[in-house]
Amino acid sequence: MDSIAVIGGGGHAKVVTSILKKRGFRVVGYTDKRDRGALLGAPYLGEDEILTRLIRRDPACQAALGTGKTDASATRMALQRRIHGLGYRFPTVASPDAVVNEEVVLGSGTVVFDGAVVNSGTVVGDWSILNTNCTVEHDCAIGENVHVAPGAVVGGGVTIGDNTMVGAGATVLQGLSLCAGCLVGAGAVVVDDLVTPGTYVGTPAKRIA
Repeated sequence: MDSIAVIGGGGHAKVVTSILKKRGFRVVGYTDKRDRGALLGAPYLGEDEILTRLIRRDPACQAALGTGKTDASATRMALQRRIHGLGYRFPTVASPDAVVNEEVVLGSGTVVFDGAVVNSGTVVGDWSILNTNCTVEHDCAIGENVHVAPGAVVGGGVTIGDNTMVGAGATVLQGLSLCAGCLVGAGAVVVDDLVTPGTYVGTPAKRIA
């Protein structure tokens, strides 16, 4: 049974921990700025500084990022790269209750939550989140550190740049391209290419910041 440490102790980390356990990982514990008590039975290890000692004791230990993503920044990716630099590998983790079809490529550290559907021909970069009940249709190109939030729908042939977030219940129509650094608000409908980083809301989605 592979051992793994979860980075973060909040609600997102709890869901990630649940998926890891379903996939047969041994969750050795979690790191956080404060002790939140046991996380689905996984103990508090300490702050992130403990990770250096942990990898020395167990060089095969892996890591999973349990911090959520609600913006279009690269902060989360920077954290992952720093921990990766300590020697940790970030496995790709897809819930057994998700549908990941043939000829799908999922990057290192990417997590696919319960009920998500990822259809054939799609390529997802490292450290992305495909959240509960989202749909990513065929032949999409999803960048690094992208969050497709619960219930969002990404149509076939869509390209999404790094660090972008597609909010809960949002829709991106087929064949479109979203540049890096876009935040698509909850329930928005994207009907045109997004070529400028920023926050987009409404139907059709318009840039507001």
